Amino acid sequence: MPIQTIPLPNIETKESYTYPPFYLVRILSLATFLVCFQGFMVAPLLPHLSVIFHVSVRHTSFIEPSYLLGYGSVTLIYASVSDRFGRFPVIIFSLCCFIALTLCTSFVHSADQMILLRLLTGLGAGGIAPTTIGWIGDQFPYQKRGHALGIFFGSMAGGTAFGSCAGALLEPVTGWKGLFILVAALGFVILILILFYQKHYRLQNEDARTNYTDLFRTIKDIMSIPRNCRTYLYVMFNGMFHSGVFTWLGYLFYKSFHLGETGVGLALLGYGIPGFLLGPIIGKMADRYGRNKIIPIGLLFGGLSAVLLGLNLPLLASNLLVATLSLGFDMTHPLFAAITTTFSAKRGASTGLFAFFLFMGYGLGSLVFSLIVKSGLNQTFILFGAAALLAALLSVWAFRNEK
Repeated sequence: MPIQTIPLPNIETKESYTYPPFYLVRILSLATFLVCFQGFMVAPLLPHLSVIFHVSVRHTSFIEPSYLLGYGSVTLIYASVSDRFGRFPVIIFSLCCFIALTLCTSFVHSADQMILLRLLTGLGAGGIAPTTIGWIGDQFPYQKRGHALGIFFGSMAGGTAFGSCAGALLEPVTGWKGLFILVAALGFVILILILFYQKHYRLQNEDARTNYTDLFRTIKDIMSIPRNCRTYLYVMFNGMFHSGVFTWLGYLFYKSFHLGETGVGLALLGYGIPGFLLGPIIGKMADRYGRNKIIPIGLLFGGLSAVLLGLNLPLLASNLLVATLSLGFDMTHPLFAAITTTFSAKRGASTGLFAFFLFMGYGLGSLVFSLIVKSGLNQTFILFGAAALLAALLSVWAFRNEK
């Protein structure tokens, strides 16, 4: 029998319901911030790395999808492990792998070696984001989950933007190897901080234990429901759209406005500002007014931003469009995540699927963009934007019943 949507607690009538303080979410989200920071700090450096490694920009562009596809391909495995052994051990293990492999990346001597190390880093770190989402789903009622997930995805968007900015601004000072060493050091600091609060996470991450047979049965049941399939398809598409556009956004500014690394870094900084500042507010709005109203608007913002970026508007307008592109992400992905936490009582499976489709979308998006960019950079931006506009129109029907 298909799994039914799990009952949503009504905090209006259950005043005794308690949930963790939001500062614990912020601390745990720092790890995901760093994952995205490291994941996209290479994006503005693609032209520079192509010179260092004596390969084409198109060759170095595969550094991005190798990391993201590696990350996405193992999320379901980590999800089942977190259901069986708890969220906290999985987060710590993945964070340790992330630190060690990021440090190793600083010793590579070719683009192919970097692609390989980035793939391994994604495989090792793949448990951080889905397990954090699962922990949030365990601990927060649906009416407060938007706020908590807004913090989480605000950190994700902030990591993406600040990573790109820092990559461009710091590389002339530290060198690209120094960037990876710096990220590994920051990861160690975050690890110590999470371990300091471990008793809070350990006490609140108990979940129903499962085995691998149960996991696959649960996944089959989840995917047998049309509502769930529609949501996951949107998660993957939106990941493809934002990853493909953002991976090449730095090169667009480099090519269209002849900006140096510093200029590109500052231009990309706008991508994370809306989520970093407004993520929790957008989450509260979704909790209050309904996700069915905000998701189509977010897709519309993203699609329009990509189309207009492809039209070579003046620099100031393009900088503003980077921020609206980010706002489109912040108005969609946290809301998708909240919806998926209602698919099953075994949230490790439902959030694992969310992370799987999200990061596979991330990897496929940057890969597809790299494969079709030969037809023209601006034309590819417009094509991606047009697809997002179509998705926005269809989403009015797809999410009409979501609250």
